[in-house]
Amino acid sequence: MENNSKKIDNIMSTRWSSGIDRENVLSEYPRPQMKRKEWLNLNGLWDYAVLPRNQNDCRHYEGKILVPFPLESALSGVQRNLHPDEKIVYRRFFQLPGEWIGKRLILHFGAVDWLARVIINGVTLGEHQGGFCPFSFDITDFVNSGSNEITVSAWDPTDRGTQERGKQSLKPGWIFYSAVSGIWQTVWLEPVSRVFIENIRMLPDTDNELLKLEVNIKGRNSNNRIEAAVFEGTEMVTRVNTINNQNITIPIKNQRLWSPDDPFLYKINIRLHEYDTVTDEIDSYFGMRKFSIEKDDKGFKRLFLNNKPLFQNGPLDQGYWPDGLYTAPTDSALCYDLQVAKKMGFNMIRKHVKLEPARWYYHCDRIGLIVWQDMPSGGGNLKKIFQALLPNILPSLTVSDRRYKLFGRSDPGSRNNFLKEVKETVDALYNHPSIGMWVIFNESWGQFDAKQIYKWLATYDSSRYIDSTSGWFDQGAGHIKSIHTYFRKLKWPKNVRERAVIISEYGGYSLQVKGHLWREKNNFGYKTVKTMKELETAYCKLFEKQVKPLIKKGLSGVVYTQLTDVENEVNGLLTSDREITKINPANLFDLHRETKRE
Repeated sequence: MENNSKKIDNIMSTRWSSGIDRENVLSEYPRPQMKRKEWLNLNGLWDYAVLPRNQNDCRHYEGKILVPFPLESALSGVQRNLHPDEKIVYRRFFQLPGEWIGKRLILHFGAVDWLARVIINGVTLGEHQGGFCPFSFDITDFVNSGSNEITVSAWDPTDRGTQERGKQSLKPGWIFYSAVSGIWQTVWLEPVSRVFIENIRMLPDTDNELLKLEVNIKGRNSNNRIEAAVFEGTEMVTRVNTINNQNITIPIKNQRLWSPDDPFLYKINIRLHEYDTVTDEIDSYFGMRKFSIEKDDKGFKRLFLNNKPLFQNGPLDQGYWPDGLYTAPTDSALCYDLQVAKKMGFNMIRKHVKLEPARWYYHCDRIGLIVWQDMPSGGGNLKKIFQALLPNILPSLTVSDRRYKLFGRSDPGSRNNFLKEVKETVDALYNHPSIGMWVIFNESWGQFDAKQIYKWLATYDSSRYIDSTSGWFDQGAGHIKSIHTYFRKLKWPKNVRERAVIISEYGGYSLQVKGHLWREKNNFGYKTVKTMKELETAYCKLFEKQVKPLIKKGLSGVVYTQLTDVENEVNGLLTSDREITKINPANLFDLHRETKRE
């Protein structure tokens, strides 16, 4: 295969980077489940400056940065670290379309890492704390018909703080990767009416053939009425109206269920009426599906989809790009990894300690991949022996996560911030039919009160599985026993008859492909092979001899480490530039398909 990867300041690029339109970056509608006809993409070249954190005014901008690529990425055009005593300041100007004058205006940010302050025409709108979730501001009272100035500042201490950051590090290496700071998802503007639909919440009830729809209205009054029409393709199958502003229950007769084999999506049009006038309208979609944990005919607790057991098999996906870091170069690139996973016969994907833009989950919805969604990890840095080595030597070791100092959560503010971001994450992703599981903590990173958090989350969202502690240290909470195994043979755990069992990380076989490495030296993997043939043989043997026998014993799902190489970690099924697929997808598809008959 021709080597299409290039180096940008010693960083590998991908085939998509050359197709970026700087005047219209990531031009696809950023929020597919609440789509309006009018919007303005504010991505592109912004002015930027890096300042001391406590400096309030910016007297001079250093140059241009390509938004929404993070400061540290090659695609941003800057590619430098943001230190904990610094902040980045962005500026751009925009003019409203003439037909928007007099409408209410909402400024949206997909994600800004970590503490963002937003200013319009010299007026501070407010701050948002958290690097992964979307947020917005009503800017109606602060804009004019001429030129308008947006200023955004962002401070991010990365791993020098205790905030949620995933695997970001100022000194990347081993299983930790490059830092990401500032704007890293789409910035956009949309006009709405004086009274408008602020958000929606959809819950499918497949047992009763219903969709429960909650519509939250900003500026609601007694004259408002919601009308919802559901379409199967282009054919409308039902239309309902609210009475007295109550939530809506929509009958879905002869329902077509969503699954990885048939990821069917219903379209829904929601209109807000004031008397007989439509004041707001959004297009959305939903999937009719049910996730549950039930006993099979042998008495094992298993993961069920649509009242049937489904063995869930997928790769770990960290969502890093060599040129854009957290941000995929294009929407086609964002979708590419998912398409490859599907061709390999995977029916699930675990999104690891990171959130993605809404369009990533939209692609999972329409392609048919169940998502096990991790909460991004944080807290203080842990010692390697406690974090990784000790649990692998003593896998049954149990440590109480009420010992906050030991787990890097001494600061009550850090614990409260995590809880806030868990709720924001669930709220942001709730409507996506592909989301099947929430993973609260990964391998003790910033873990605390897992049992209590599980109980709260299971009440707040009872429609999904919850893995409270993926890997270790298990607090016995919930209905899932989650195991990580790299150095030992996969075995059935003891005393878990009343919990579903998943192996949420295993494998990690390492193959270095020359010409497609992030770094030439000091690369990492759990077991080294030398050729693609050797990798395929090792993977197939592991799956045939160790995974499949456990399915018969009750195993409900597995997560292979991992989908792509990430920086120094070279245990991906694809190279980090996505140019080389290390195992023939068709061969994996045939192997994985056999699990349907287990």
